[in-house]
Amino acid sequence: MTPRWDLAVYDRYDQLTLVIEIKNKLDTTPEWASRLRRNILAHGVYPNAQFFLLAFPDKFYLWADSNRKHNTDEPDYMIDARPLLQPYFEQTGVNATHISGQSLEFIVALWMGEVMHSEQLPNQLKAEHQWLVDSGLYAAILGGRFVQEVLV
Repeated sequence: MTPRWDLAVYDRYDQLTLVIEIKNKLDTTPEWASRLRRNILAHGVYPNAQFFLLAFPDKFYLWADSNRKHNTDEPDYMIDARPLLQPYFEQTGVNATHISGQSLEFIVALWMGEVMHSEQLPNQLKAEHQWLVDSGLYAAILGGRFVQEVLV
């Protein structure tokens, strides 16, 4: 089975670094996210990337070493996505409870693009972005590029 990801992020050396699966579901739990990841892995879809992100309108779950094959692993980082995505919801005139899957993908892509092309030093990022630095994801994707709905 050829894996298809909503977003695939490549570093500045054009190496696949992050895959993102985006779901339009609210109020998920880390356990639910782990089960979703386990189901993805059970179908033989292993991301060939260091990072794996499940993105929801209100939460992000990040695995910092997505090459681990342990299906029961809980996310390394559980992030409140609301402060990250709210400016984009406001700009587009939608809200987290009434957003289509495609619109959410667009918003996550906008946010990811701004992160990847930020000129801020890690210590200049807002507090809600600290997990990007702590996980190593910020340094890994800075100056990179992404592709939407890609086969990898």
